[in-house]
Amino acid sequence: MSEQSRRPHRPAKPYRRPQKDPVRVLAFDALRAVDERDAYANLVLPPLLRKARENGDFDARDAALATELVYGTLRRQGTYDAIIASCVDRPLREVDPPVLDVLSLGAHQLLGTRIPTHAAVSASVELARVVLGDGRAKFVNAVLRKIAQHDLDGWLERVAPPYDEDPEDHLAVVHSHPRWVVSALWDSLGGGRAGIEELLAADNERPEVTLVARPGRSTTEELLTEDAAVAGDWSPYAVRLTEGGEPGAVEAVREGRAGVQDEGSQLVALALANAPLDGPDEKWLDGCAGPGGKAALLAALAAERGATLVASEKQPHRAGLVAKALAGNPGPYQVITADGTRPPWRSGTFDRVLMDVPCTGLGALRRRPEARWRRRPEDLENFAPVQRALLGTALDSVRVGGVVGYATCSPHLAETRAVVADLLKQHPDAELIDARPLLPGVPDLGEGPDIQLWPHIHGTDAMYLALIRRTA
Repeated sequence: MSEQSRRPHRPAKPYRRPQKDPVRVLAFDALRAVDERDAYANLVLPPLLRKARENGDFDARDAALATELVYGTLRRQGTYDAIIASCVDRPLREVDPPVLDVLSLGAHQLLGTRIPTHAAVSASVELARVVLGDGRAKFVNAVLRKIAQHDLDGWLERVAPPYDEDPEDHLAVVHSHPRWVVSALWDSLGGGRAGIEELLAADNERPEVTLVARPGRSTTEELLTEDAAVAGDWSPYAVRLTEGGEPGAVEAVREGRAGVQDEGSQLVALALANAPLDGPDEKWLDGCAGPGGKAALLAALAAERGATLVASEKQPHRAGLVAKALAGNPGPYQVITADGTRPPWRSGTFDRVLMDVPCTGLGALRRRPEARWRRRPEDLENFAPVQRALLGTALDSVRVGGVVGYATCSPHLAETRAVVADLLKQHPDAELIDARPLLPGVPDLGEGPDIQLWPHIHGTDAMYLALIRRTA
């Protein structure tokens, strides 16, 4: 009798159908949309969550977990990539993107949440079985078991270069930002390790939802009746939802009397509206108005003074969003579709002009964490001509004695002070106004006369504002 024939017969294991976890499948679908379609999580996730709730698959806790998995994974992508790379036997670029998404979701559960290790691994392997198949699920299992051998601090000691040897690369790995972004933000801050560490850490914190009560249509008192609502720190129109409340559940937001708007954006609009003028104050312009948050606040403030706002936006679909945001404004306004670099209005038409120009968005990485991985240094060169052209248009559009507000949602010096400095060199008929006194009570606004807000100091997006008066 052969050796093989003497072995006892072992029945094959019955096939077990993988168990579909709706929360993790939804998180995986959102990450795939971000990767494959260059979508933004803040646009992809809400409809996915809404559909899941309508189907009865989700409750509030499920939605909160799915949101944390998506945003946490995106924010920490650079750190998790470095850790995963040390646990696989091939270059990371050779790992299929869907597999990498499952691994990243698993790494976040292991290293960035309180989910128990065994649950994080088993749930991720089960997700892999559902979306990738049994073969690649084994690979996921092996990698995650390696990752589970250390906590986040232990891994950072292994994969991040020492600070003394390479400060920028150390910060890039530890705080999950591209190295060039670390360098640019550090330059904007003006040096010092503590400040840059605090800023990068703030970029990885989930921001609270901030509402704006549009003057003449809503009040902060009305918004403060919402659950877990508190007054904003700086803007008299701001209310924060401290427990991640759903803005769509707020009646004033549904009716357009209030909106979702970062407090930094509110401050930019307020500073321009409060800037001193010589002469009449009747015609205001928002020259890059989409999607309409600043335009809605400016239009409401203008209405209180009997002034009119013209909101101009180049892209027709964004102009539609502006029109929706302004609908119901208590005073007159106009929304037009126009290219701000080739304006249809005459020179010197307006008393106040806001030009919130297209930029890299490095000041809003808290809200759009995937943007840090998409932007490249060469994007600065692409934005530069448009930013300078729009600022030139703004100065031409304002009358003598009127004021221009140049704003960006980026603190990068190439998009802020460099643009303003170039304009002032070419236009002796322009002068900077000290914007800091226009935001009383707001601390640490910089050395002036322009303003730079920071997430780690002000709890806002890193908005920049320079106010410029036309003198001749």
